[in-house]
Amino acid sequence: MPNYAYVAKDAEGKRLEDYLRAASLEAAMESLRRKGINLVSIREVKSEFQAERLTVAEQVNLFFFKLRTRVPLTILVFFTRQLATMFSAGLTIEKSITNLMSEEKNKRFRKVLAQIGNDLKKGLALSDAMANHPGVFSNLYVALVRAGEVSGSLHITLEQLSNYLEAISETRRKVISAMAYPVFSLCFLAVIVTVLLVFIVPLFQDVYAKFGAKLPIATRTLVMVSQLISHNFLISAGIVFLIVVSIWLSAMTERGGLFIDNLKLHFPVFGGLLKNSTMNKFAKTFGILIGSGVPVLDSMTQVQKVVGNKVVEKGIREAKVLIKDGFAISVALKKVQVFPPTLVQLTQTGEETGEIDKLLHKAADFYEKQLDATVDRLTSLIEPILIALIGSVVLIIIISLYLPIFYLGMAIRQGM
Repeated sequence: MPNYAYVAKDAEGKRLEDYLRAASLEAAMESLRRKGINLVSIREVKSEFQAERLTVAEQVNLFFFKLRTRVPLTILVFFTRQLATMFSAGLTIEKSITNLMSEEKNKRFRKVLAQIGNDLKKGLALSDAMANHPGVFSNLYVALVRAGEVSGSLHITLEQLSNYLEAISETRRKVISAMAYPVFSLCFLAVIVTVLLVFIVPLFQDVYAKFGAKLPIATRTLVMVSQLISHNFLISAGIVFLIVVSIWLSAMTERGGLFIDNLKLHFPVFGGLLKNSTMNKFAKTFGILIGSGVPVLDSMTQVQKVVGNKVVEKGIREAKVLIKDGFAISVALKKVQVFPPTLVQLTQTGEETGEIDKLLHKAADFYEKQLDATVDRLTSLIEPILIALIGSVVLIIIISLYLPIFYLGMAIRQGM
């Protein structure tokens, strides 16, 4: 007989989680009803609670598939909120999907909604229909919809999901806005340096060659780099491209991803930004899953897929093992030594009070404020630092180019 994981609440409203064996889902629900248990959610457990590990080739294929089929997050947020409103107003899911499809302007998403509508007519549940479109609906999205279907509070879950997606979108916008300016500035610096080395330095080199004088070591080094790049421009560009691709592919492996993501978390200034963003995403996702009645181990599995950092993913994987062995969630998070004390303490308080989802939302708010503060500091500091960096690099190149002229002027004065 299959196993079923269920979440329930006792007469005092305290959260309960356990497993039972039954011949079918209906038999499991009937068994719990006879015991007087207030069921929140129940699902069949078909495998161990471990995140699926894809090969590098499978991850590359999945990346390009999602790239081809992705839908802007703003469209998904609007769809989720509209679906929640229509469903809570009394429309059926099938009718709501049909109405939203007729009004949808994005051709790709309209096609997806049409396929979901057809699947609903065939008798599939909404979550199963959405699961057929992984490029549009994430594992987390599908898991929350399934939890809402089982608990009978789909409209509430959809409303929470739309709020969650808006919050994640805002967090992403803050991280991108904080990193966009330095990335653009560094790319601009790379273009300036390339133009100087490929077009300007050779002009000075031809002039100096006519004099036949010995060039200073700084100028000789600059000329050598210029020749290396200008004579082998395509090869140099190909090498840079291969390095970028190699790093990208290495990040998809377990060991390479751990090394690169660990570097990101410990990178000066930006490491704190990424860590606050990751903790915000973890707390917000975990909180909404727990609040929707998804079992803890299932919730950890879903969170593991959305945090976007392999160091934290490994910590979640180890914490799941500890939780399965009987440790409290806060104890497990503390033992893996990945999660900060504030998050662990709030989780422990939530376990003690029976309001872990609310305390996790408070943790998410705390890290969002930390993120805002970091972005504000970066905005005020990064601009003068980058201006100084660009000025210094260009100044070094200009001085290296004009050094022979300075030496020539000194030689003429000494001769006179």
